[in-house]
Amino acid sequence: MATDHTVLFSADTIAEKVNELADRIDRDHGEDGVVVIVVLKGAAIFAADLVRAMETETELAYLTASSYVDGFTPGESLSLRDDLDVDVGERDVLIVDDIIDTGRTLQELSALVVAQGPRRVATVALVSKTSRRAPDAEPDYHGLEIGDEFIYGYGLDWDERYRDLAFIALANP
Repeated sequence: MATDHTVLFSADTIAEKVNELADRIDRDHGEDGVVVIVVLKGAAIFAADLVRAMETETELAYLTASSYVDGFTPGESLSLRDDLDVDVGERDVLIVDDIIDTGRTLQELSALVVAQGPRRVATVALVSKTSRRAPDAEPDYHGLEIGDEFIYGYGLDWDERYRDLAFIALANP
């Protein structure tokens, strides 16, 4: 494991992007309020900072979901460990994830939410990993872009460690 971190995105850069995302989401959802569905565990820190930066009224809900089979490689199916415990019918919903890789997790979560009859569903990821993305799997909002790098920090883990870092680091090969 790393003890010296190669910082890819500083805490200041992340804070700036979170504020930009909050402003954009406020413009799109400010009058209606929004149910914020946080994808655990990775998006917890990002979501907390995001909703505090937003002026839009929010209601928080949480889902534990993963499509990674070994912590590094996206799998073919989504694993959900929770049920949505809030009524989203006729409401605006924002699904918040830490990173979008292939896009499968956000696509499947969006489909599950859409089946419950919300007014509209939007997705946001702090980090957009563009190298393996399906063309039809872009999030509605994203802040930072990377290629095929493995990153950790600010909620993103490396073998369940380093989520607490205030920055995002690049795992050295």
